Amino acid sequence: MGRRCIANIRFQRFDQGPSLLLLPHLFAEAFHDLDTSLEAEGVKLIKCEPNYNLWFGDGESFELSTDLARMKTEVEKWEGKDGFERYLGFLQESHRHYELSVKHVLRKNFTSLLSMLRPSFLRHLLALHPFESIYSRASKYFWTERLRRVFTFGSMYMGMSPFDAPGTYSLLQYTELAEGIWYPEGGFHKIIEALVNVGERLGVAYRLSTPVAQILLTRDSGRATGVLLSSGEQLSADVVVNNSDLVYAYNNLLPPSTTATALSKRPSSCSSISFYWALDTQVPALGAHNIFLADEYRESFDNIFKKQLIPEQP
Repeated sequence: MGRRCIANIRFQRFDQGPSLLLLPHLFAEAFHDLDTSLEAEGVKLIKCEPNYNLWFGDGESFELSTDLARMKTEVEKWEGKDGFERYLGFLQESHRHYELSVKHVLRKNFTSLLSMLRPSFLRHLLALHPFESIYSRASKYFWTERLRRVFTFGSMYMGMSPFDAPGTYSLLQYTELAEGIWYPEGGFHKIIEALVNVGERLGVAYRLSTPVAQILLTRDSGRATGVLLSSGEQLSADVVVNNSDLVYAYNNLLPPSTTATALSKRPSSCSSISFYWALDTQVPALGAHNIFLADEYRESFDNIFKKQLIPEQP
């Protein structure tokens, strides 16, 4: 008699990129503009609570949450009874940074340096604290070094040190603390699938694995008119949207220019090394998002951004 072998195989799929979704109302707005909704397209957003567990070198931790009751307990543990009021002050400033940035920056086009001189923008410039660092602004609200770390590590998402990133970017902490961190059930590709489906219903034709060799311009280089594919085929277009790296685009897809040369000489922001690990057991102490903060906080950032070294305490 032959023996029958039964294999128990599990498949694990990773989101190779973001693991959190912020500003869900902007996603809802995009789908609304397409005469549909996230729900109608089968996209379900799950709120991650708490946002993070932040771990210090001695095993102590801090739980970041949208729940004010939780935050009151966490903040007062380190900052004392008056610490929560200072936390609300930090949240108020971060809220101001966010609202002003959305209104005067995110929803505006900046087509030239002169665009930066709009009176509506300049009037609010100082309120955005662009000339102070995130760390220096946080230090005005938090007396302990540990909480200064807790409320500034987010600059890493932008490839910047909290000691150099403009204070304006505390808006990132605000979006997480006020509106929460979300996750699309089934993975981030569910949102992409939904947008693709909407596009196809509206008559959009997607051509994947079709390399672009050049963005075609008018004779005066004032406007894009289409793209030249690597195959030699030309596609005409009223609008060309380029989502490749800016330095790459100027040096490889557009004609030679002083802008391309200048961009190539600019320092790049820091990226990260990512590992995707699947465990065959649950670790109760670890929730969805865990950040391990170096005790030598400033030294770890200086090693990366100033010395271009791997820090002794990653």
